[in-house]
Amino acid sequence: MSKPILSPEGARRVDARLERAGLLDLAMEEAGRAVADAVQASFPAGEVLLLAGGGANGGDAFVAARHLLTLGRVVRVLALPSKHALTRLNRGRWRAVGGEVRPLNPAALRRALPLAGVLVDGLLGTGFVPPLRPEMAEMIEMVNQAGLSTVSIDLPSGLDASCAEAPEPSVRGDVTVTFMGFKTALLFGEAATRAGQVILAPLRVPPDWVQEEILATRPDDSEVAALLPVRTAGAHKGTAGRVWILGGHPGTVGAAALAGLGALRAGAGLVTVHSLAGVPLITPELMVRRHTNWDRVLPELRAAGLPDAVALGMGLGPQAVEVAREVLSWDIPTVLDADALHPELAGHGHPQCLWTPHPGEAARLLGVQTAEITRDPLAAARRLQELLGGTVVLKGGPSVIASEGNLSVSRGGHPGMASAGMGDTLSGLLAALLGQGLSAEGAGVAGVRLHARAGERAGRAHGYGLIASDVSEELGAAWLDLIGSLNPSQS
Repeated sequence: MSKPILSPEGARRVDARLERAGLLDLAMEEAGRAVADAVQASFPAGEVLLLAGGGANGGDAFVAARHLLTLGRVVRVLALPSKHALTRLNRGRWRAVGGEVRPLNPAALRRALPLAGVLVDGLLGTGFVPPLRPEMAEMIEMVNQAGLSTVSIDLPSGLDASCAEAPEPSVRGDVTVTFMGFKTALLFGEAATRAGQVILAPLRVPPDWVQEEILATRPDDSEVAALLPVRTAGAHKGTAGRVWILGGHPGTVGAAALAGLGALRAGAGLVTVHSLAGVPLITPELMVRRHTNWDRVLPELRAAGLPDAVALGMGLGPQAVEVAREVLSWDIPTVLDADALHPELAGHGHPQCLWTPHPGEAARLLGVQTAEITRDPLAAARRLQELLGGTVVLKGGPSVIASEGNLSVSRGGHPGMASAGMGDTLSGLLAALLGQGLSAEGAGVAGVRLHARAGERAGRAHGYGLIASDVSEELGAAWLDLIGSLNPSQS
């Protein structure tokens, strides 16, 4: 089942509805118990030091302290003053079971840190907006310097939940327990590295309340697998998808070849690379056609019969905009990458288009700095989709797939995939899925996860020496992995 991604404002609106319904206390109890369970599962030994802020995160910390005490742990709590009614209520409950609360300040924290084995960060939550107060910044720096195993409640303190940047100081955690839905800071950029392992703890909230606030979703593998095409017993190469790759220019011929290989490995029945350069035949199953002039060849190709899908832009060169404009007029499933990602094409898209920019290309399309793209990839992907139409895959770790009215965030991948040609492979893969009948949105969601899963498999074999063709070679096995998620007992 897809996991929701919420904005800080959305999470606050759900909390407000819980409070109006008289259910917020029950939700806080569930949240604190989930934090205690995560501490016990990940770090079962050592004194636990809980830092309780003045907001709702402080209340979660007091609940977690009470549950950890019942599990037999040695627990110490340092707390800031609080005006939050439920935080004060749960402070009283903690005291009622014999718990002690000491004031939280730099001096007290300095004394407590050497005694602890595990730290629970309940200082600041999703409502925090930088900058930090000087005293809070000092204490967060002390926490990081202590090097304790750290569990953060909802979000590492010091982070802005809506932003992928990680300001200094902010808590560097090992585990983050978050509630109701993921937040941008827990999924993207340096902020996500501060969160460590993210546990999405279920709260028994009416599902419609969360559904109404969803910013984006994160599909699981069974949902992705359900999108993948199924080949019938009577299928043949003509029914498995005819794909054209338009790309390759002197000096960049490998890009088109890698896209062709990706398309073949993703199940396309017939793949032809059309290029103005001599594209290497990296596998004999790939057909290569060299041309001398796009202006002449495109009308000839159209007259001869269009394929089921086309991918263009990979090393296409200076005529990319003109070629893309012509291909878009064909109104067939189309993947646009690399040289074909140009602001001049805004308004020329159609519902069967898939645009695949990386952050630098996205910045050029939107006329902004790359940092603006990486700071909030969800907002950037939405803006790109509104500009270009169709579906946009904003590539990254993770990638965002934006279609009209929908945003989803991919899972998985491997750091070794940060090498040349990975995007070309993905473009061919996406074209193959389009050619086998998937919608642009479905191909984007399934293709990005399939590519990431193949990267995970290849990464285990090659690590940081990973190259794009290694990922192509793993696409078939990755496909089986995803299909296995539909029938785990058979995988």
